Amino acid sequence: MMNILIADDEEVLRMLIVDTLEEEGHVLTEAADGREAIECFKEKTFDLLLLDYMMPRMTGIEVIRKVRETSDVKIVMLTAKTQQRNLEEAKEAGADFFLAKPFSPLKLIELVTELEER
Repeated sequence: MMNILIADDEEVLRMLIVDTLEEEGHVLTEAADGREAIECFKEKTFDLLLLDYMMPRMTGIEVIRKVRETSDVKIVMLTAKTQQRNLEEAKEAGADFFLAKPFSPLKLIELVTELEER
């Protein structure tokens, strides 16, 4: 079981992720934008951060940079922006893995299971 923060401005996607991963026994916290994600991170310890690239108030890249100041939590960037320069920017900021949108719930479960075993 992992304690997971999902930060994405798309409520439907957050609901899909929560439903998918709660069934696997994980505990999820939701944030609707980057600033909310940072606030959640200050209040609680997480094993995994699932983070959207493009969010209001603070981008996923900005969130990664802020989180990396104090934590080595595993970070998966959820993104429709799969151009090489976007992936390089996220990796440079500190993202560990990428999951291209749209993704299947099964693919998400496989990735989270793999990360849990590391």
